[in-house]
Amino acid sequence: MNSRNQSYIVYLLLFIAIIVMAVVSLNQRGSTEDLTLNQVAADIKAGKISELVEDENRLQVKYVENAREAVSNKESSSSLIEQLSYYGVTQEDLNPEKIQIVIKPPSPWLGVLTALGYILPFLILGGAFFFIFRQAQGSNNAAMSFGKSRARMFTGDHPTVTFQDVAGVEEAKEELKEVVEFLREPQKFIALGARIPKGVLLVGPPGTGKTLLAKAVSGEAGVPFFSISGSEFVEMFVGVGASRVRDLFDQAKRHSPCIVFVDEIDAVGRQRGAGLGGSHDEREQTLNQMLVEMDGFDTDTNIIIMAATNRPDILDPALLRPGRFDRRVVLDRPDVRGREAILKVHVKGKPLAAEIDLSVLAKSTPGFVGADLENLVNEAAILAARRNKKSITQSEFEESIERVIAGPERKSRLISKEEKKIVAYHEAGHAVVMHVLPNADPVQKVSIIARGMMGGYTLALPAEDRTLMAKKKMFTEMIGLLGGRAAEEIVFDDITSGASNDIERVSKMARTMVMRLGMSDKMGPMVYGQKEELIFLGREISEQRDYSENVAEKIDQEVREIVNQAYQEAKKLLLQYRVQLDAVANRLLEIETLSKDEFETIFPHPTEKVSGIPTIQTI
Repeated sequence: MNSRNQSYIVYLLLFIAIIVMAVVSLNQRGSTEDLTLNQVAADIKAGKISELVEDENRLQVKYVENAREAVSNKESSSSLIEQLSYYGVTQEDLNPEKIQIVIKPPSPWLGVLTALGYILPFLILGGAFFFIFRQAQGSNNAAMSFGKSRARMFTGDHPTVTFQDVAGVEEAKEELKEVVEFLREPQKFIALGARIPKGVLLVGPPGTGKTLLAKAVSGEAGVPFFSISGSEFVEMFVGVGASRVRDLFDQAKRHSPCIVFVDEIDAVGRQRGAGLGGSHDEREQTLNQMLVEMDGFDTDTNIIIMAATNRPDILDPALLRPGRFDRRVVLDRPDVRGREAILKVHVKGKPLAAEIDLSVLAKSTPGFVGADLENLVNEAAILAARRNKKSITQSEFEESIERVIAGPERKSRLISKEEKKIVAYHEAGHAVVMHVLPNADPVQKVSIIARGMMGGYTLALPAEDRTLMAKKKMFTEMIGLLGGRAAEEIVFDDITSGASNDIERVSKMARTMVMRLGMSDKMGPMVYGQKEELIFLGREISEQRDYSENVAEKIDQEVREIVNQAYQEAKKLLLQYRVQLDAVANRLLEIETLSKDEFETIFPHPTEKVSGIPTIQTI
């Protein structure tokens, strides 16, 4: 029985006690006037009383005048008549014609109610003390269990996730299959002198499936699996984190062989001495206890520690050394084949139309991780249900891709004709410039319907995945981003705030080229500035400048020159293809959205290709 039900029972008992005490008090309540038996006898002799009701030892007196009532009491040792005669009342005074004497039979419940009236307060007091004691005992138990581990244990008998449910990370699965095999057949490895890996660190961007892969290892191994988050170790009380670590490993040793999975281990595994003042805080105590449990004196057990993080750069070096986390499994963004495999996993059990080609969808979603693809399939299913369809078609998948990238459409947004025309030329400027540049990504869709925070958008997706970014490719992207601002200036002889995000991205890209990637002939292949990160204060709080003010001025000039050159190139291309710019913008004003085929119908690929991209001039 939980504490809430106990509280209800106590309140119910208190309510019953109040009712019983009220009944007793009502039963004992009389007139506001109390008389002695001597006064009653005197009034009887004077003929003032019309009726006398005897109820046990209590007398109810009714007077002739004004129907006044009073109460009195008699002794229980003798009868009423005997006591009245003691005060001089004769039989003549008690003549029935003068006074009515009524004797009530004793009530079987009166004694019980009277006894309860005396006993019940003590029972209530005792019950209250008992309830308070139980609550205090429960709080004491909670305090005693405060240092216990909150890890959730899964036996592995009925796995919900296996390696078949994880796709797009084949290399990581191969690494972890060895761990599973060691747990299943440890003698096979021990016979050759191999020792069990102490820890496996899963590293990768958010959404790549680190937690899902850990669940799959649990399902495949068929051994107990303890799951806990890194933030669940540390509380406001000193020593709780280390106590929970000890309790977690004690439980794991009792269920050996087993797997312990710590999600988001960077919550407790951050580098020691990095706090303000380098103090030895609660997180460091927790980390120290974890280091001892993973590779201390008493660690000869078949326990494998798995942990997941997307920030391995801030973890303590002692946590990453061999003997603790022996293996680092990297889960990167999936390539086109990996995305297709992930889509096959997520579309299981969903009715798809016959024209759906998952390979095409995989090519249309570069940069998507597993969580994005799961969200994409779910959004497509929701759209199909909203449109009352029996299966998910290609249009729902195309719409869901745009929803995941840019957000839902905002068709109800009201804008003036002038603003709509500006947005149309802005997006047409992006599309035309990207269409004529040889290194630009192909334009897939152009729309002036607002999505999310954007007034319109031009969707250009790469034809293939890239891991390296060339200098010419980056400069091409800068030209395409500035095509919208260039179109506004050419057509309206004015500029608006609509290009704020484009300018921000271009400026950041140009500064990265100069300061981080060494893509400036003038500044040379050097990195300028070292990023300093205060681990407990956030990312990139400050940047250490290892260059002079003169170099900083040259960096600013170089960045400005690159951006201006990209802007002038965009203007030159739009002036060259002004007719096509007007045609695309006018068509957008008519139908608001252009697909790839509709756009290429208006503006076919130019017969004279732009002869490459001019070399970026440097100061």
